Amino acid sequence: MPSERNGRRDSGTEHEHRPVGRRRFLAAGAAVGTTAIAGCLGGDGDGNGTGDGNGSGGGGGETTGVAIVSSPAGFDDNAFNDLALEGLNTAAEEYDIEINQVEETEQAQYQSTQANLAQSGDYDLIVLVSYNHTEALTQNAADYSDQNWMLINDYVDEPNVAGYSWANHQMSYLAGVLGGTLTTEELSGGGGSTTPDDAQIGFVGGVDGSLINAFERAYVAGAEWVNSDVQVNVGYIGNYTDTSTAADIASSQYDDGADIVYHAAAAAGRGVFEAAQENDRLAIGVDADQSVTLSDFQDVIVGSAVKYINEGTREVAAAAAEGNFESVAGQNTLGLEDEAVDCVIGQAYEGQLPDVALQNLEDAKSGITNGDISVPCTASGCN
Repeated sequence: MPSERNGRRDSGTEHEHRPVGRRRFLAAGAAVGTTAIAGCLGGDGDGNGTGDGNGSGGGGGETTGVAIVSSPAGFDDNAFNDLALEGLNTAAEEYDIEINQVEETEQAQYQSTQANLAQSGDYDLIVLVSYNHTEALTQNAADYSDQNWMLINDYVDEPNVAGYSWANHQMSYLAGVLGGTLTTEELSGGGGSTTPDDAQIGFVGGVDGSLINAFERAYVAGAEWVNSDVQVNVGYIGNYTDTSTAADIASSQYDDGADIVYHAAAAAGRGVFEAAQENDRLAIGVDADQSVTLSDFQDVIVGSAVKYINEGTREVAAAAAEGNFESVAGQNTLGLEDEAVDCVIGQAYEGQLPDVALQNLEDAKSGITNGDISVPCTASGCN
């Protein structure tokens, strides 16, 4: 059994292989604006895309057409979807890009939605938010081989697909380190507090499947790294939109003694924050710095596990505008070594946390990047 000291448990596990992306990402723009933009943006504003569907639109000085199709959570989630859109908007500030924002929350419609966009010939790039698009894209990428695609959180082995996955497991491990440390520390301020005599935290996931299981298992492992006796309560909603069920699950965990609950539930996560406020407890956000994107809950959001999806979509959109899609095509996996994921402290708690929490986070980051810590699962999930 590894020894415990200074509030942190030393890891005795061996390093597992973790894929690393081909380029270094700048950790810029953790927060995403909450205003989603409908229809077409950028370019000359006439709504007429001039891309030819082969990624050469921007390279010839013409308007580059980009479509983005939401995950089942939809836009205005203040997290995953909005971050992806923000990166396209950033690219549109630099290039002549028109963005068509397509909200489709029914996975059964993804096959036809993707095909209709590709058939139009209006888009140099179609961005698909979430692994939920993978099955449909497996067919469509082959059927529309002249269409360039970006798939977020998965990969399809076709030359016209840029697959981008972020190390959800690494950032969730850090969230576990934060939660596992703070549950035994005296903390009160803002709208949340802890009861340090009982080491207990919670996790609320969206869909109980491989991808979100990686969030859960890594979170538990991170918490156990700092405290082998910590209890982690786990619950799943069954979707990414039901804030009421998320609040019920989180409230039950708080009632059972959890000080802090981490969610991986996209838009439904708002319910976790509502429960935290109602129970005078704390929560950890996901994807974006949710103390910023959901500022009404900043008093209970002690931190957020973030991934810079906006940097990925910006990079791929820029490549399409420059007629250089091949530079981003293929499988791209981005993690701590690429400065593409992190765990950030909530804005109301900056400078308020005990030193041990910040030190444990830094030690965990170093341990993951140098191979001393083996994080369960992979960026693509638990298989």
